Amino acid sequence: MAGVAPTPAALPPHVLERADVRAAIANHDFGEVFRLAKLHGNISYAKIAEAVGYKREHIGKMARPETNGTGVRPRITQHFKILEVVDGLRIPGHLAGLAPRPWELQETPGNAQPDDPSTLLAQGGAGLWDIAELLRRTEMSSINSAALESIEQGIDQLARAYPYADADYLHQRTRNGLQYVTKQLESRMTLRQHRELLVDAGWLFLLNACVQYDRGQREAANLSKAAALRIGEEAGHGEIKAWAWEIEAWFALTQCRWDNMLTAVDAGHASDQTHSVGVQLYAHKARAAARMGDARLVRDSLDAGRARLERLPRPDHPEHHFIIDPDKWDFYEMDAYRLLGDDERAATHARSVIRISTGPDGTEISPMRAAEARLTLGVTAARSGEIEEAVGMGAAALEANRRSLPSLLLVANELNKELKSRYPRESATQEFSERLSAMKRNVAIADLPF
Repeated sequence: MAGVAPTPAALPPHVLERADVRAAIANHDFGEVFRLAKLHGNISYAKIAEAVGYKREHIGKMARPETNGTGVRPRITQHFKILEVVDGLRIPGHLAGLAPRPWELQETPGNAQPDDPSTLLAQGGAGLWDIAELLRRTEMSSINSAALESIEQGIDQLARAYPYADADYLHQRTRNGLQYVTKQLESRMTLRQHRELLVDAGWLFLLNACVQYDRGQREAANLSKAAALRIGEEAGHGEIKAWAWEIEAWFALTQCRWDNMLTAVDAGHASDQTHSVGVQLYAHKARAAARMGDARLVRDSLDAGRARLERLPRPDHPEHHFIIDPDKWDFYEMDAYRLLGDDERAATHARSVIRISTGPDGTEISPMRAAEARLTLGVTAARSGEIEEAVGMGAAALEANRRSLPSLLLVANELNKELKSRYPRESATQEFSERLSAMKRNVAIADLPF
């Protein structure tokens, strides 16, 4: 497709073909990429800065072989910044271990592979769902199996991107999917095809509810959750119903509505007994019990959840938002033990969460869980008299770009209370409290008990 605007720092082919450039890209050593771009492509740091959204001075600092006598450059580890660098320098996605970037597919449509789920997600927006439309048109019927499979692949990729992808990006893509799927439901089709599309819409409404709540859109999230529950009932799909109740339990948990949360957990278990959603329901119950100070119920719920988890096969894609895997269990236990005041266990699980949430190159693949783990370490540090460590961990958590605001603020408030009760006169306590208050004002989350 013509009309793709070039960037001022697009790497020319002869630079992209160099082995040292490709090695630096593969290692996400973008400081070295910047240095080699200037050396072999005559691309100034000013142009690179303009293309990737950094100051020219920072680009130069990253490109220097040695910084502060350590021999280690500053690294770009946040996923959204990596994407900005890859797009700004026009680095093909596969060289950086990514799916094809949208501009690649626009420039070379012949290379796109509609049956590749990563390609579907990479196209984003309407393009993801346009593939299904093109497949639908290959037959005279209103919808066909290829189109239905394409929709399912798109939904799967969105759910797998949930842990790290930008919330605004996910929200837009999920809305595009809902618009496409609901439009197709108006067409002529078999009962089986109608149910499959209903199920697709149910999963999209579930994902939409999560993303909306992450963004602080409480009313909209409730509507999406209710829509998913109605679809689950209409389609006779127990797992979708159970996840809708799980989302209601999550909402109630972050709003300190304990009775409503326990009711939602019971309804979720009644809806489905075979999928991993039950593990998350037990985890929610344990976390609520911990907040109510019921240590016995915490232990019983954790034991039941762990037993359910051990009976399930290990998933092929543990990053999928609607699949619970063993690595996520540390996160649930961390939360429960922090609330019970078992600081040693809470800190051990928190460090494990951060380790599991970080890729080999330092990129955080589960930034929301990592942020809450840092808050947990902040709470345990505050209780042990380490105020600088507590405030440092808290500040790092609040800087997370991908976050679930209600959950993050709930745990951040715990840290704030610990600091105020133990170190009320310290300036660091006041600074953290003011920063947290400013975040609450900026995100404008209404009706939450903070």
